[in-house]
Amino acid sequence: MSAADIGFILICAAMVMLMTPGLALFYGGMIRVKSALNMLMMVFIAMGISSVLWVLYGFSIAFGDSFNGEGGGIIGNFDFLGFKDILGLEGSADILTFAVFQLMFAVLTPALIAGALAERVKFSAWAVFVTLWVTLVYFPVAHWVWGDGGWIANLELDGREVIDFAGGTAVHINAGIAALAVVLVIGKRVGFKKDSSMRPHNLPMVLLGASLLWFGWFGFNAGSEGAANGTAALMALNTMVATGTAVLGWLIYERIRYGAYTTLGAASGAIGGLVAITPSGANVNPMGAMAIGLAAGAVCAWAVGLKFKLGFDDSLDVVGVHLVGGIIGTLMVGFLAIDGAAGIAQFALQAGAAAAVLAYSFVVSLLLALLLKHTMGFRADEEAEAGGLDQAYHAESGYDFSQVGGGTGHGSAAPAAAPAPAPADDKKVDA
Repeated sequence: MSAADIGFILICAAMVMLMTPGLALFYGGMIRVKSALNMLMMVFIAMGISSVLWVLYGFSIAFGDSFNGEGGGIIGNFDFLGFKDILGLEGSADILTFAVFQLMFAVLTPALIAGALAERVKFSAWAVFVTLWVTLVYFPVAHWVWGDGGWIANLELDGREVIDFAGGTAVHINAGIAALAVVLVIGKRVGFKKDSSMRPHNLPMVLLGASLLWFGWFGFNAGSEGAANGTAALMALNTMVATGTAVLGWLIYERIRYGAYTTLGAASGAIGGLVAITPSGANVNPMGAMAIGLAAGAVCAWAVGLKFKLGFDDSLDVVGVHLVGGIIGTLMVGFLAIDGAAGIAQFALQAGAAAAVLAYSFVVSLLLALLLKHTMGFRADEEAEAGGLDQAYHAESGYDFSQVGGGTGHGSAAPAAAPAPAPADDKKVDA
């Protein structure tokens, strides 16, 4: 890489890192106040665990050579364990730049799963699950898709290769189907479909988190080119227009279906568009990006309601947004790809790659969840769930209401009376 490319990728890596705290705010605002801090912590602990494992062995499994061509494209070799020999290699700056950028993907992907499990899992069990999941699922799948010798990366049909520019399969389909597997094991929250209090407690926080994700996603997508060039610029433009169109698609669906345009819908639509353009944005023109965004916004808005019909409790719609959005972007590029790549052969490659990741991630994630359920226990006990996980696992609260209207300032004659809280608005738009 040139010095300019290295600088560009390191800036993109910092932007992607900001996405994970943004995800914490996005998720944290969407749940009840009694477990909001726990949601933030579930995302933050994924940052710590994945960072450590990446240096110990994750980068080697994901991006080491496939055992000198004899590994079948399943996992990389272990040449980079502990990064012990990288500093002495020629081109070490390129390797380290690439490694820190890809680390941010390894941090974000397991954190996505947390939203599906909100308000009802043990914090310690979640930490163990993240450790096992990135080791057995994310690192190998990243090698399949992007690694030197990875079997998905090497798939060809009629001279075409699988298109997954920035993580439709390895990140979003992978995390989305894993979330579905785990919620099937741990079961529904107490009061699911019955308790009207299961609403976002802080919509401004949700919108702030979505905005940080949108900002960071430019690094996520454009940085995946590995250079500051025209492809990165196309990916950045398509990221913006697909996401904007997805917001419109979600809101139009909401207005027709529910009669309102919700803030939560706008934020969720943005994430759906970002997810869908991730695998495809470098291989479609801006009009194709808008088509993908519109489809993602409308279809994901419809898909989030399936949990009520099918009876699985995906708390924050990880399945409806990330799994469905990832599938839309991965498949639609088969028919919208530029430079003559579009067609049945390309679509077949895209579908095959998506199906392989779906099957592997679902089975392994299900087995890991069952293992934890029958050993240390995955589900929080009823008392902790009812009282809120913030106090149960962190001995803290996200908000200290005892200080509302707090003491007198310097020179005050008397404390001001705190205004009575406004009555809660029980009106609800079912979105």
